[in-house]
Amino acid sequence: MSALYSGMAAAMVVPIGGMLLAAVVLFVLDITQTNDAIRRNYPLIGRFRGLFTHLGVFFRQYFFAMDREEMPFNRALRDWVDRAANNRENTIPFGSTRDIGQTGNISFVNCPYPTLEQDAAAVEPMVIGPDCLHPFTAPSLFNISAMSYGALSRVAVQALSLGAARAGCWLNTGEGWLSPYHLEGGCDLVVQIGTAKYGVRDEQGRLSDARLRALAEIEQVRMFEIKLGQGATPGKG
Repeated sequence: MSALYSGMAAAMVVPIGGMLLAAVVLFVLDITQTNDAIRRNYPLIGRFRGLFTHLGVFFRQYFFAMDREEMPFNRALRDWVDRAANNRENTIPFGSTRDIGQTGNISFVNCPYPTLEQDAAAVEPMVIGPDCLHPFTAPSLFNISAMSYGALSRVAVQALSLGAARAGCWLNTGEGWLSPYHLEGGCDLVVQIGTAKYGVRDEQGRLSDARLRALAEIEQVRMFEIKLGQGATPGKG
């Protein structure tokens, strides 16, 4: 038994001795070099700074950074795009991680007594694409979301177009593309580009710059929207 212990002890001497020798060599190299002040002032342990700095990117992303802290695309936005692209539910009930107290965020506040018209504050218009050649000033924060002609009847699209014009909001065409009935009411329009590229593809099924340009020249077309994933499912809402 003693021979076994002696053999194990002798076997441990070599790796431990090698590590100590390597530590001494690194210590001498660090304290004598003049290129890195961290390693010179803190020999040997200063070498861990670079490793921890590199690993810190991953630790912050998964353990320390909040859902809406990272820039330019935080975790909440990345998760939303991932769920939408994989046809998973991307609406989370019972609260949000967004700070609704910040300027520009929308929240519905309980009002036991209706606000009188003379006491109501006017809604500030929202400028979309302020740095674009043709920015769009949206007078309403609440608008009509994407519903395609075909899924909706002609009369329904006409009613939405007229209603959007009266309400002063925009109407999203949905991926079924722009029909003449969307234009009848004279409202602002957001034309949606879906995965099938209805209305903007050429004979080979590729995106057509010419058709995009022709649609962009229509006065009522204010913006284009690219659909990343399907939100509603027929028969399921």
